[in-house]
Amino acid sequence: MTITVADVPDKGRFEARDDSGALAGVVTYQVTGPIVVYTHTEVDPGFEGQGVGSLLARAVMDDARERGRTVVPMCPFLGEWLDKHHEYDKLVARQTRRIK
Repeated sequence: MTITVADVPDKGRFEARDDSGALAGVVTYQVTGPIVVYTHTEVDPGFEGQGVGSLLARAVMDDARERGRTVVPMCPFLGEWLDKHHEYDKLVARQTRRIK
């Protein structure tokens, strides 16, 4: 099974879908100028434990890097994921307080 992640700006989210088109998970966001706030990550229960959350996290962070954006990780999942993936440290606004 292949999971593909795509930005869906009309919905303000990135979507992860499997080969059949089933929605596996999403990351919602808000953009203001050069700042992107990732607000929520959700993985469908049928896809949990298969790395969908990590795939989404990497995709949204790579997108922010490509667009030259500063990331505010309001989503607890993404914040914890970033604690383990220091290759994205330069993109993250760490002065903000994460909501738990």
